[in-house]
Amino acid sequence: MINDIDSEAYLRMLRIRGFEEAVTRLITEGEVAGAAHSSVGQEAAIVGACMALRNDDYMSGTHRSHGHPIGKGAHLNALMAEILGKVTGVCKGRGGSMHLTDKSIGSIGESAIVGGGIPLATGAALSAQVRKTDQVALTFFGDGASNEGVFHESINMAAIWKLPVIFFCENNHYAAVTPARDTHGQPDIARRADGYGIPGVIVDGQDFDAVFKATQDAVARARAGEGPSLIEAKTYRFDEHCVGLFIKGGYRTQEEMDYYMTERDPVKLMRATLLARGYSDGDLSAIETRAIAEVDEAVTFAKSSPYPEPEEAFELVHADPIAIRR
Repeated sequence: MINDIDSEAYLRMLRIRGFEEAVTRLITEGEVAGAAHSSVGQEAAIVGACMALRNDDYMSGTHRSHGHPIGKGAHLNALMAEILGKVTGVCKGRGGSMHLTDKSIGSIGESAIVGGGIPLATGAALSAQVRKTDQVALTFFGDGASNEGVFHESINMAAIWKLPVIFFCENNHYAAVTPARDTHGQPDIARRADGYGIPGVIVDGQDFDAVFKATQDAVARARAGEGPSLIEAKTYRFDEHCVGLFIKGGYRTQEEMDYYMTERDPVKLMRATLLARGYSDGDLSAIETRAIAEVDEAVTFAKSSPYPEPEEAFELVHADPIAIRR
């Protein structure tokens, strides 16, 4: 391999793509209770941001967050088991699709509440600053969350106290089925950074290199004690808002979807970039085969794992477990 960062980035993007496709298939087969939000199409934004972080840096996610821990290097088995509600999952089957937490790679939690991860990461950054650990925190959120009050409150506090936090917006243009053009006074969320006196950067979210470089700059600034940054990655989700929970569409055109899926697929773009940099088809096929095998192993592991026992329902929820009478 010519560049370890390139090959690792491609592997992580393929893991996310394969993982999300497997989850979609498992929902269709009735293996997953409820619904899930796929991040297919947003892999370059996720991996570019996560690979700019250290393993011990903090990261908070969203409701569309299977890819975030994968992007930060998490093993797939326990993530897949968690989505199937199995006791071998990262939250022992209590969290499910929208609440994956994996502290082994700095993932401090995902939230079904829009914008819910933003104050969590801001608090983690304050903790790192007080403890002088040199860690930074990165919080993912969508374009819809940038209209939540907690976004503005957190970013203002972080700016004043120069907290080591990166506010990372995955702008996929739609809050569920509401176009951003109908809810934002101007199209560039990164410009909101001006109001708080911090850097705001717009990057092509389908381009791993662009996202990686922008996040590296923000991380360096945070570690140097210069405070937060706002990064807006313009990206696109290929699937509907939620797999397994149909919301009537008609909010985007087939022409638009075809454009992103054929011309702006981040996985295809990354493959073309690596070929141009001297990787062979054989090099890339080996990475693709490895990713497929890892996803298959995760599905097998999750399916063969047991569910938590009913009498354990309140364990890990309260400090003093409540005895269950059957």
